[in-house]
Amino acid sequence: MKTLQVKIGEHHIKLLSPYMHLLSKFREEYEIPKGNKRVKPDLLIYLESGYGTSFLNYEVAHFREDGNIIFRRADYQIVVDRDYKVAKLYFHDDLALKHAMMNLYSSFIVYHNWGLLIHSSAVVNESKAFIFAGQSGAGKSTSAKLSMPRTILSDEAAIVKIDKGKATVYHSPFRSEIKPTNLTEYSPVEGIYLLRQSLDIHKHSIKKSDAFLLLMDKVFYWSKEAEDTKKIVSLLKNLVNLTPVHQLYFQKNDKFWEVIS
Repeated sequence: MKTLQVKIGEHHIKLLSPYMHLLSKFREEYEIPKGNKRVKPDLLIYLESGYGTSFLNYEVAHFREDGNIIFRRADYQIVVDRDYKVAKLYFHDDLALKHAMMNLYSSFIVYHNWGLLIHSSAVVNESKAFIFAGQSGAGKSTSAKLSMPRTILSDEAAIVKIDKGKATVYHSPFRSEIKPTNLTEYSPVEGIYLLRQSLDIHKHSIKKSDAFLLLMDKVFYWSKEAEDTKKIVSLLKNLVNLTPVHQLYFQKNDKFWEVIS
C-alpha cells in the first residue's frame, strides 16, 4: 500500500492507495508537511478508483449503515467510521475525487466543531483575509483573479476555522482555476462580502440576522442529522458575530478594492 501525508487546514491526513499515480494527484495542490513523519494523522483515507459513473448531478445520499456514515453520489462513495478516524473513498474520475474530498473534509470539520467550508474566494490584503461569497456565476473566481497579485487562499471553497474569539481562513486545495502559490498561509478574517455584479461599485453593511440567512446557502455541507445541523448553525452564528458582512456591488475590475476595508 502506497501512502502520502497531506495537511488541510490544521489537520494531518494520511492517504493510502495501491497505486502511486492516485496519490501523485495531490502533490501539486495539497500541502505536503516536511519532517512530519511522527505526526499522528487526524484521519486516514483509503482511495480506490473505478467506482460508479460519470457526474450526473450534485445530489448526495447521506445515511448510516453498520455503524458507518455513508455519502453516496453517482460518481463517488465515502464510507467513514462514526468517530471520523478512517474513511474509504471510492471515485469514478478526477472530478469525483475532488468533490468527494470536499464532502469528506467539510463533514470532518463540522464533526469536530472546528469550522466550515464556504462557497467563496478568499484573498489576503495586508495580512488580513477577505472572503467573497456567492453561488456559481456570482464572481468568486473573477474577484480572486482581479485581486492578484495578492495571495489567493481560495477561488472556490474557503476553509474557515471558527473559534469563540476569531475566524481564520486557511489555504484551500479545493480550487477552480487559480493554482496555489503558498500552501501554508492563513490569515484572520477581516470581512465577508456577498458578491453582486453591478454597473457601479459600492457596499452596504448587512445586519447579523440577515447575514446569517444569506450565508446559509453558501455553506458547503448541511447534514440531515440533528447534531451536525446544530453544530453548523452554531458555527455560522459565531462567524457572523465575529466578522462584518457586507453586500458588495462590483464591476469586473479591481476598483472594488477601493471600497473594501
